Amino acid sequence: MKANIGLIGLAVMGQNLVLNMNDNGYKVAVYNRTSTKVDDFLEGPAKGTEVIGAYSLEDLVEKLEAPRRVMLMVKAGSVVDDYIEKLIPLLSKGDIIIDGGNSLYSDTNRRTEYLAEKGLSYIGTGVSGGEEGARHGPSIMPGGNKAAWEAVKPIFQAISAKVDGQPCCEWVGDNGGGHYVKMVHNGIEYGDMQLICEAYQLLHEGLELSIDEIQAIFAEWNTGVLDSYLVEITANILAYKDEQGQPLLNYILDTAGQKGTGKWTGMNALDLGAPLTLIAESVFARCLSSQKDARVKAAEYLPKNKVAFSGDKAEMVQAIHDALYASKIISYAQGFQLMREAAKEYNWTLNYGDIALMWRGGCIIRSQFLGNIKQAYDSNPELDNLLLDDYFAAAMKQAEAGWRKAAILGIELSVPTPAFSSALAYYDGYRTARLPANLLQAQRDYFGAHSYERTDKPRGEFFHTDWTGHGGKTASSTYNV
Repeated sequence: MKANIGLIGLAVMGQNLVLNMNDNGYKVAVYNRTSTKVDDFLEGPAKGTEVIGAYSLEDLVEKLEAPRRVMLMVKAGSVVDDYIEKLIPLLSKGDIIIDGGNSLYSDTNRRTEYLAEKGLSYIGTGVSGGEEGARHGPSIMPGGNKAAWEAVKPIFQAISAKVDGQPCCEWVGDNGGGHYVKMVHNGIEYGDMQLICEAYQLLHEGLELSIDEIQAIFAEWNTGVLDSYLVEITANILAYKDEQGQPLLNYILDTAGQKGTGKWTGMNALDLGAPLTLIAESVFARCLSSQKDARVKAAEYLPKNKVAFSGDKAEMVQAIHDALYASKIISYAQGFQLMREAAKEYNWTLNYGDIALMWRGGCIIRSQFLGNIKQAYDSNPELDNLLLDDYFAAAMKQAEAGWRKAAILGIELSVPTPAFSSALAYYDGYRTARLPANLLQAQRDYFGAHSYERTDKPRGEFFHTDWTGHGGKTASSTYNV
């Protein structure tokens, strides 16, 4: 009997997806460039399963039923292209190549079109949930050539996480739509993690609470509106003690790494002119953290004026909670708004309610209020911004006072809160009917003759002023984001 699907790449994610597929009744053939990994997998984690080993790409393809489904779980970039080129001559018309890595959506656009010309289907799918999710049920975000969806849908939906009986996997959109949504997911993940870290630092450095006290706070927060995977694991991390009985967190070096998806999200937001301020600040915060040696020197050369907190700690803990909640809403609002802009730009049809549903289980950013996001878009699929939904508007109104107190606390005690602060600035800017961009446009027209629109004239009509009396009446080209 031939295998239902083949998988290339037996790193941790690949192995766990294979075991998940096997548990759900699918026969999987596996291949890895280093053949000893195949043997180790078959004799180790996959021992006693129906998994089949393959020791060449030809062998792998031969062991698959038609239409052949080959899933790549390899490093994004040129490695994916290399495998595609090697697989093309081995496959037949109608066969499917699936990329389950964190590929850039534009690469998936290109590959989908390229393989369609060869008579092959391509699916680029985001897979979120880490090792645990891959093994027991991830969030899966497929896009690419929709003609291939029915052939992979039963497998993907069977292995995905389930919430209220519904699989956290649905078709996202054509070409790079699936990988794009996964990219935005990762950008929101960057934002969520940074926000939690800022709350932790305000509690630890600002209020001078012990790790154990902060652990209890996060554990309590996880029972309310902040109930989420990241808050849950934060409480677990804070509770972890080393061999000497000390919090392990205190001994972890404060330099954060990144794999690029947060950066890609920020770069795409700039391309589309979308204000993704919180996620961008989260990426920059990681960049700043990497400058450890410079920060140590600056701490000596530019010492902070240490000010002790003297207010009501319980009240301030609640304020930090509200800041975390409100800023988290901003992070999702900006992420979903970015996806709306991308759908317009790339001619995708994205179902934002389905996306929220896919993120409710299995993935890193799963949280309680994703159900509220789904309800918001189910009620109004054309919703411009989550902040205009009644539920989220009320939540922001309730949290605003505490949010401002937490931001002020950071300023007063010299505790950096770039994500809290940028989220608050976005919130204030978004609900400001008249911003000072009128002055900015006047400046641009003054030095560059870029022209401006007038409040007393129809939109789209541009004017230029000879501000100095000798600049001339000819305007430069206009520039609008």
